[in-house]
Order: sequence, then C-alpha cells, then structure tokens
Amino acid sequence: MRAGVFGAGSVGCLAGGMLAAAGKHPVLVGRPSMRERLAGGIMVTSHDGTERFAAPGSFDFDARAQALEDCDIVFVCVKSGDTAGAGKALASVLKPGATVVSLQNGISNAAVLANHFPKANVLAGMVGFNVAQIGANRFHRGTEGEIAIADAKGALKAAAMLTAAGVPAMVRRDFEAVQWGKLLLNLNNAVNALSGLPLKRQLSDLRWRKVLAASMREALLVLDKAGIRPARLGKVAPRYIPFLLELPDWLFTRLAASMLKVDDDARSSMAEDLERGREPEIDWLNGEIARLGAAKGVPTPVNDAIIAMVRQLFAGKPTRHPAPDEVLARIGLP
Repeated sequence: MRAGVFGAGSVGCLAGGMLAAAGKHPVLVGRPSMRERLAGGIMVTSHDGTERFAAPGSFDFDARAQALEDCDIVFVCVKSGDTAGAGKALASVLKPGATVVSLQNGISNAAVLANHFPKANVLAGMVGFNVAQIGANRFHRGTEGEIAIADAKGALKAAAMLTAAGVPAMVRRDFEAVQWGKLLLNLNNAVNALSGLPLKRQLSDLRWRKVLAASMREALLVLDKAGIRPARLGKVAPRYIPFLLELPDWLFTRLAASMLKVDDDARSSMAEDLERGREPEIDWLNGEIARLGAAKGVPTPVNDAIIAMVRQLFAGKPTRHPAPDEVLARIGLP
C-alpha cells in the first residue's frame, strides 16, 4: 500500500517522517515553504527519547494534490478550517477504493470529507498526543498517547501501517465517545494559547486550571443533555477531571503527575497557530460545545467567553496575553 499525507504540518510531517523512516516511501503534500524546510530530511523525536530520521529521497514532497493519485491510503492532516478545501482538492485525484483517514481536531471533519469522496472510504481519526515543530525539520512528540481510528472498512490496515512505522494506533468501536473525550481534553488548547505559557507551566498554575475546569464542567453539562458519554482517555474519568484541576497546586502535582508528563517547552497547537500567524481552530473545539449547547438549550457562557478572548488575541486586540485573573473575571469566576 502506498501512503500519502495531505497537509504536511506538525502531525502530517511526524506521520510522514515515521512512515518514510520505516521504508514506506510516502507522498507528502504541503506548502512550498515546507518543501524547503525538509530538503535535508525529516527528524522525528519523542518524549521517551526515541529518534527516527527520514533521509532525503525516502519520501516524495509536492505542493499539488495530484501527487496523491496513486496512493492507497491518504492521511488528511490539514487544519479544520481547511477541510472543505482539502475535500475539493482531492475529489478528482483519489483513485476509486482509496482510504482517507482524517487526523484532525474536532468532531465533524470526516463527515465533511466524505461529502466530497463518494467513491472513497473515509475514516475518522484522532491524534492523542502533542506534536511540536522544532527548528526547520524536527517534529517532536511531546506527550504520551496514540492515534485512534473509527472501526470501519480499512481501519485495521491504516492502524497497522502506522503502528508498524512506530506511530501507535488502534481501532476503536466507541470512536464517537473517543472523539468527545479528546475534545474535552483539547479545551485546554484555547486556555494554553491565552496563557502564552508552556503547557507544563500553565497546568501547574491553579488559576489557569480553574479556567479549564470551568470550561470542561460546562462542556460535560452539554454532553449530558445531548446523551453523549465521553470516553475515558487517561487515568481519570472525564467527569472527575474538573475536580482534579481545582485541587491546590501542591496536591495537584502529586495526584495528577501524568497530566504534567509533557516536555518543558511543549505548547498546544493553538498556541503554535498564534505564533505562526494562522487562524485558530477555536470553532472546532470550544465552538463545538457552544453549538451543541445552543441546539440542546444549555447556555455556554464560559466557552463563549473563551471563544471571544481567543478571537481577540488572534486579532491582536489585546496585543498581550491576558493575566489569569483577567480571564477568570471574564468567565465569571473570582
């Protein structure tokens, strides 16, 4: 099977680099600027100390979607706001019977892609770990976790391909619950972007954890009203995470040590988007909660406020990161 990646960014280059290092010779499609950055190959590193290097010539890179026409499986790794564009670009390119795996944030991206590919097999996927770009061509997996793929035709082959290349992946029958469980954890993307701090420092501060706890608690109310039970993805069940987050710093660091098992410099993907001048995925994270809440008649003032603050920050108004006390006041907490 020939593999391709559409959207050679953080996740796309990590997956593509690992596949290339394993001898799969994938096709990566991305911006011309990324082609220049990868001219010397792709270095993939991990929090556990492992390293893999994909030498130049072990993968193909192209800026055109047409380069994926011979691929049997394509991993779509573009930002959620670019999903419809990816669907249009790939619609006339994919060969009949190709498998497309969405490795994106949010809930609805696979459905958007499926609307464009009536002859392709589209699978929803979820990346359960953080990826950071370091320097020109290094892509670093900063946390534990794995890729989950919805249980459907082609899922086992896709998961086996990734796992064989050193990217842990598994097929989940309860994938919708997994998606919502990951989205709950991903609510910290916005909080981390607002803080301007590395994840470890942000999560070590009770004030920022209170913001995250309020966002998650509100989201859990919305999901409960919608009859959705998010999956447990870590050591703590979703409904207990807000209580854990609100513990004093000294106790949190002892009882939630696994949540702090991240590299010292790791940041959320939304924080990285802010640094690189890109649009935030806020509409596919906190926005999912706000839309579902509106549909179910559950107010979401905390997530609404966070959405507004993120948009203001990305627009440069204010020009600085807000202090945690400012954010707490905006969401109505002392």
